[in-house]
Amino acid sequence: MRQIQITSPGGLENLSLCEVERPRPKPNEVVVKIAASSLNYHDLMVALGLIPTDDKRVPLSDAAGEVVEVGSEVLEWRTGDHVMSVCFPNWQSGPPRADLLSFIGDHQDGYATEYIAIPATALTRIPGNLNLTEAATLPCAGLTAWRALVDEGNLEAGQTVLVQGSGGVSVFALQIAKSLGARVIATSSSAEKLEKLSALGADELVNYKENPQWGREVLAKTGNEGVDHIVEVGGGGTFGESVRCAKLGGHIALIGVLSGPAVSEIILPRIFLKQIRLSGIAMANRQSQVEMIKHIEEVGINPVISDHFDLAKLAEAFQHQIDNKHFGKISITME
Repeated sequence: MRQIQITSPGGLENLSLCEVERPRPKPNEVVVKIAASSLNYHDLMVALGLIPTDDKRVPLSDAAGEVVEVGSEVLEWRTGDHVMSVCFPNWQSGPPRADLLSFIGDHQDGYATEYIAIPATALTRIPGNLNLTEAATLPCAGLTAWRALVDEGNLEAGQTVLVQGSGGVSVFALQIAKSLGARVIATSSSAEKLEKLSALGADELVNYKENPQWGREVLAKTGNEGVDHIVEVGGGGTFGESVRCAKLGGHIALIGVLSGPAVSEIILPRIFLKQIRLSGIAMANRQSQVEMIKHIEEVGINPVISDHFDLAKLAEAFQHQIDNKHFGKISITME
């Protein structure tokens, strides 16, 4: 079978397409024939060597596929079942603990492979309204947006949500927020992408390239009241503006560091004076994924995939991601 491995210390030039033996399951495992994966920012950092991994690590943390072999102790799955991955396979429910957070595609081999043997508990079913390629976009980006707005945010109909840019988490957050009756304000530096965000249901649009202090414009669009929930994916370069436009008692879900990990301006007084609640979000547990799947089926959310690359073109797919040419998710297909 085909498999991509990363030669230490990383870099797109060190992604190698290999031929390896198809795995056999242990008693508690199933073998999944991977149909598709999708790219996340975490995957890119692993590929570039910014998150160090073992030599010959198999990357990618999302997947969906078909069960083709079942270990002798497995009762939950049968051959032919369509399943999707869980990013933290040991984190089944409850709050996060350090001993549960072994990450697929980082601490252990991921899904840049045509077949994988994996514990039965590291999978869930896919939403009944989605195909395998669509389902493969959910485990990291979809679940992160779900936890930010639902598990931690307790989002209610009529509240306002700010999403930043048009990557996978932001687009899923927009779709989830609209499905729950929220008003969504979306930012982007691209007029073309802002139009696409509007087509997905964004109620208000802000071009942050034209408005570097975009928090002021967001405040104006809320009658200077501010937004209830901010899905913060930018990091150091955007956090100050997020604090500026947050509502008194609002919620900021800290998810990404696309613009850098450090905040140059001291903004702590604004945070506590506005009584902002901060949540650090890194995906969620398996039970949360099960709840997300139910909601996606009930409301009919369809993931947005702008690009498809074959496994052998994984380095090209990552470069496409670096160049910010995508909208929503980039799919990696195995067939």
